[in-house]
Amino acid sequence: DVQLQASGGGLVQAGGSLRLSCAASGFSFDDYGIGWFRQAPGKGREGLSCLSGSDGRTYYADSVKGRFTISSDIAKNTVYLQMNSLKPEDTSVYYCAAERLYGSGCRMIYDYWGQGTQVTVSS
Repeated sequence: DVQLQASGGGLVQAGGSLRLSCAASGFSFDDYGIGWFRQAPGKGREGLSCLSGSDGRTYYADSVKGRFTISSDIAKNTVYLQMNSLKPEDTSVYYCAAERLYGSGCRMIYDYWGQGTQVTVSS
């Protein structure tokens, strides 16, 4: 079974940084894109970033490009999201997620996700 466990959320002041971690298991990284989306109460899901397990390419939403960085430690089956220059509008529940790749790279339309981790950015 695909399992994804996110951690690392918390409370931070605007301009600060957090690093989220995602422990992944139950599938081969080569066949999946691993990434993150967020969803705040009453709002839709927003895909943020993805790392292609097949070729290592990374993808970012415009809202986080230049501020967030996705990376991985394959030996630990872990994916990270380094979040810098955080803004109050980044406040949300963040989910680690996986999508099956079909040869065209990440679409940030995820098939699996775990429990989220809360990120709160104070002004």
